[in-house]
Formats: sequence, structure tokens, C-alpha cells
Amino acid sequence: MSYFDRRGFIRTSVLGGVGMTFLKSVSAVSPLLNFDSRPAQVSITTGDDRADLVFRALVPFADEIKQAIGNRRVVIKPNNVLIYVPLACTHVDTLEGILEFLKSINKLQNVIIAESSASGSTLIGFDNYGYYNLISKYPVKLVDLDNEPSESMYVSNERDFRPHLVKVSSIILDPNSYNISVARMKTHTAVGATLSLKNLVFGAPVKDPGFTLYREDIRFSPLAQESKPGTVSHKRPIHGGGFYAVNYNIAMLAQKLHPDLAVIDGFEGMEGNGPTKGTAIDHRVCVASQDWLAADRVGIELMGIDFSKIGYLNYCAQMGLGNSDLNEIEIIGENINEHIMAYKLPDNFDEQTVWMNPIS
Repeated sequence: MSYFDRRGFIRTSVLGGVGMTFLKSVSAVSPLLNFDSRPAQVSITTGDDRADLVFRALVPFADEIKQAIGNRRVVIKPNNVLIYVPLACTHVDTLEGILEFLKSINKLQNVIIAESSASGSTLIGFDNYGYYNLISKYPVKLVDLDNEPSESMYVSNERDFRPHLVKVSSIILDPNSYNISVARMKTHTAVGATLSLKNLVFGAPVKDPGFTLYREDIRFSPLAQESKPGTVSHKRPIHGGGFYAVNYNIAMLAQKLHPDLAVIDGFEGMEGNGPTKGTAIDHRVCVASQDWLAADRVGIELMGIDFSKIGYLNYCAQMGLGNSDLNEIEIIGENINEHIMAYKLPDNFDEQTVWMNPIS
């Protein structure tokens, strides 16, 4: 990368598409790159029953979702960043609401709940959060993506601007998978906020067998990890060594790694130093959309966060991966303005916005 100065590389990569070279099989990039300019529809529901909120948020899209699933396998991707902090993770009632919806449209025949937790055993996390109770009610399988096949993709690091390998779940990348990202509404110490896209992008990279979480680097990200010799978390390279690269990497990976359906559970969100060390906020909302960027845009608004300061979502909007203009998003259900709550931002939020400036 000696042919580029640091500022020139970022400018060329983001605006000119150099970063496409870090993606495997560019010709297979999702049709979402040919984004339809019609207004996106986003559903907002509120209430006191988490499962019911999710079910009602999905109902307006029932016919379209049923058609989109077709004969594909349904992959429900929860956000289980840690296996021992319930507030940081997807609640079992949220999953039950989705399963009841799939049952209502007769699409429960081929459903898995799949995750690669950032810390420890994914299946232990499923047990901790009561997911195994779902097996007795629904014909669903629980899958640890770390034990399944993976494919190679590449990300950049702002310290050397070289391609860095990440192994990504073949299940998530499979065109025959209908991926439902089930996010929890949370602030984030690396990228401001984590919603449907980031849940999928960071959950898809796997951990090699034997990986153990040893420490948390609070200064940059709770997910900056050390491991035993010979073990690797392929989530770590996406952080890219800083706030510039982490936003860039998420956006570039989003061209192949993105939800088919976004479900954002804001029944009880996390504010402050999320995604693992924040505190609860009683919000009681749910957001759903087939346009994941529109869903995340609405989620950011509901959290009272300035969208212009969330780097990876702005990059995705620039690349035309979805609809981020509130004037072009049709809200179904509740009035968005009546349910905005100002989430406390991470302590380092001002530091995060360095991505908005040229690299020096």
C-alpha cells in the first residue's frame, strides 16, 4: 500500500470502490446493490408484551416475506455478543414472536437459530438465555456457526492497509438462506449504535475451535480480544485497528453480508457504554423491515442519535445499499416522533466521530 498515502487510500476506497477488492466473488454481490428507489416500508410497534410486539411488527409484510422465503432455509440470527449478560443479547421472547409469525405464514419447515457468540460457547449462551425451551414448541434447530463450514473474505486495517483474512459462515453467505437479523437496540463504544446490519456482519465471522476470551479493551471496543495460542476469533480483524477502519469494513462487508429481514427489539434497549457494559432503558418499541438500512435508520432516530455521526450506515447509504432518507421511508404503525427516547451515548462517542474527518 506504499502507492497510497493514508488519506488518499480512504478517499479512493470509499468513494471509488477500491474496497471491493477485499470481497470474495464480487460478481456474486447481492441484488440490493441495484436498490429500488421506491419508498421503503418500516413497521413500528409498541406495547407491554415483547413477543407480541415482534409478531405485530411483521404482520404487515406477511405476504411479501412468505414469497421471499419460498423454499429457502430461514436463518434467525440473534445478537448474542456475550454468553452471560442477558441485557446485551436477544431475548427468547423476541425469538418466540418471530417463530409464531413464521408459523402463521406456514414457514416453519426449515428454520434454524444460528449464532457465533463473541465470547465462549454459543450453545452455552443459548442455554443461558432459555433458547432450548423453543425446541419443545417449534421444529427449530439451534446451530453454532463456529462448527459449520466457512468461506474467506477480507477486510482492511488502518495501520497497514493490507487485506486481512476473516472466515465467514457459509450458512449466512448461502443464497439459499433467508437471513433474519434479530438485533437489540444498543449503543456501541466502537460505532455509536448496533442494530440489524452490525448484528449480522459481526455474527457471521466465526471463531476457531478452542477460542477463549481473555480481556476487554475498554478504550476502543469491548470486543477487542486476546486468545490462547493457536486459536483465532475472525471477528477481531473487522475492528481494523481504529474508528476509521471499523466503519469502513462493516460497510464493505455489507455488500454480501446483510439481512433479508431486519427485526430490532427495543423493548428494553441498552444505553451508555454498549454493546456489553451499558445500562437498561425502558423503550418498549419494535422495528421491522425488509429494507435493513431503512430499519436501522428508523432505529437510530428512535434512539435520539444523530444519524450523520454513524459512519458505517452513512457509507452504506452512499453505496445505495438501502434507503436512509426518512422522507422516503413509509412508517407503518406507530408515529415515530411519539416514541423517540434520547439514549445516553458512549463515553467515547466524540472520539468515535473521527471517521468524519480525513485521515492525517
